[in-house]
Amino acid sequence: MPANRPTRRALLKGAALATTALAAPWLRAQQAAASAASASAAPIQRVPKLTLAGPYAAVSNALIRITEAKMLADVAEEVEFLTWKDPDQLRALALEGKADFLAMPSNVAANLYNRGVKLRLLCISVWRILYVVSSDPAIKALEELRGKELLMPFRGDMPDIVFATLAEKLGIPIGSGEDAIALRYTATPLDAMQLLLTRRAKHALLAEPAVSTGMKKSRTMPVSAIAPALHRSVDMQQEWARAFARAPKIPQAGIAVMGTQLGNAPLIARFMQAYSEAQNWCNTQPDECGKLVAARVDMLTPEGVAESMRAAPGEVVPAAAARADIEFFFEQLAARQPKLIGGKLPDDTFYWNGAA
Repeated sequence: MPANRPTRRALLKGAALATTALAAPWLRAQQAAASAASASAAPIQRVPKLTLAGPYAAVSNALIRITEAKMLADVAEEVEFLTWKDPDQLRALALEGKADFLAMPSNVAANLYNRGVKLRLLCISVWRILYVVSSDPAIKALEELRGKELLMPFRGDMPDIVFATLAEKLGIPIGSGEDAIALRYTATPLDAMQLLLTRRAKHALLAEPAVSTGMKKSRTMPVSAIAPALHRSVDMQQEWARAFARAPKIPQAGIAVMGTQLGNAPLIARFMQAYSEAQNWCNTQPDECGKLVAARVDMLTPEGVAESMRAAPGEVVPAAAARADIEFFFEQLAARQPKLIGGKLPDDTFYWNGAA
């Protein structure tokens, strides 16, 4: 055998190492959840019902997988998934205690906690989902939107907050004039996408999976007959990295526990294990995940959801491990509007660390 030819054992070892490297974020999350579960010596008492809730967005993909695959059947007789369609519905679910595990923007979790709502942030799983979608392929940075109109769903919520924070840091005015970016608010991402597809607007700030779904529709008949080609123009995570000299990721959303299960450490650890496993499945099986999610959401397509998973796979990071990133994000928000996080940084109890 030639000396420079790798052995079969070396090839297999190299392949295993490569696979491990690619899966590292998900494996770390699963190991953290497993460690938390092991740390809790108390047995898990089966409960009659668990309610999971979230928006029709990437943060909920794993919740839908948990529900459809009955991944928590060992600890709950029934598991249901509820959706919230706007910030008002989200706050109602939280304030009325209608969900046990609730997906929400990270700042909303902090705001509710600082207002006295009994909850704990379990994890951050959404880091890279915000993009400017444009019919102009030349647009690559926020500065290139000066003098143009940008559609913005959900006034005052996460996309709007991130955009305003970045614009201020980069010295870009918001408003009218040649040097400013003019915002045009829409009720939902679907409304913004319809304006893009019907050529009544050129640029919109959207989150996955709406980004990939809209881009896919713009290239598919019969919509493509009238719609312009849409492009993933400005990566807001890269803009965040450029503005603040940090990694290109933003701790935008995750899962909080509340209600009757708030102090149930064994059950919380079991949920986290399931959520990490479900997110791993969505990341590694994007086509199947697309079918699962689109079956529940008329406005989404399996192909669009699958493409969004490939473009922005989720990464489940326990809240305590993500605390430095979360607090930096909160500090930037509070510097502009302290009320966005409830007036102060949350204390230690806010961050779940594997204990009740």
